[in-house]
Amino acid sequence: MSEITAHKGLFNDIELHVDDTGGSGRPVVLIHGWPLSAESWSEQIPALTAAGYRVVAYDRRGFGRSDKPRSGYDYNTFATDLAAVLDTLDLRDATLVGFSMGGGEVARYIANHGQDRLRSVVFAAAVPPYLAQTPDNPEGPLTQEAADDMERGLRDDESTFYDGFTTQFFSANGELKVTEEQRQQAIALTRQADHHAALKAMEAFGTTDFRRDLAAVTVPALIIHGDSDATVPFEGSGKRTHEALPGSELVVIEDAPHGLNVSHAREFNEALLTFLAT
Repeated sequence: MSEITAHKGLFNDIELHVDDTGGSGRPVVLIHGWPLSAESWSEQIPALTAAGYRVVAYDRRGFGRSDKPRSGYDYNTFATDLAAVLDTLDLRDATLVGFSMGGGEVARYIANHGQDRLRSVVFAAAVPPYLAQTPDNPEGPLTQEAADDMERGLRDDESTFYDGFTTQFFSANGELKVTEEQRQQAIALTRQADHHAALKAMEAFGTTDFRRDLAAVTVPALIIHGDSDATVPFEGSGKRTHEALPGSELVVIEDAPHGLNVSHAREFNEALLTFLAT
């Protein structure tokens, strides 16, 4: 574990917390979802390490054990933070795995920083191409009313909001697909998130258009999604990302919710390891 300095302006350097298994294996960089931390990859890191990969997972600014500045909660800055991780550790031939809002970092990193360090990418239950439902994006699954409700819920009562959010996060068709202990572990991670950062990051993943970013992706890509994802519905996100990336692979996991890397860890890991081996 280490801290990496990410730069935002002349007088606003921040420290990102990074967990790095080390070793000579090919690097796999795990980018967590909102409002969690790198600890949310607990079901993937042992499997990837056992398969011989070097696993790097970091906490996004404002979340987990990373610094929590007042600014920088936009995807250009998130992508720059990711670039700082790759550059500082000098990772090459790497695979980026972006879960949920982390998929936005993958797309924006490639659009802004290129693919020289990359072998492949994975969009897991990810928010691209564009969540917001707008006149020029009618397939966007996030209505303005739903976005306003989320923001209001988080502003008014953070504890109650996260309790409901984690329930939906891990539920498929109204049925919780993890143990209560696993849900409580996720709630514990939400408590590490800065309130201001959570609100600004929510705005970022809900309103950022990644359609042009996806056009820059030419490395091999895997899309993993649950068919019962109620948080980032497959039809409006993963399906469209797959269609936007010619030659991409698609794995849809049956009866899986948004948090499928925990609820369906075996299927998720099998799909990821199979893709990495190609």
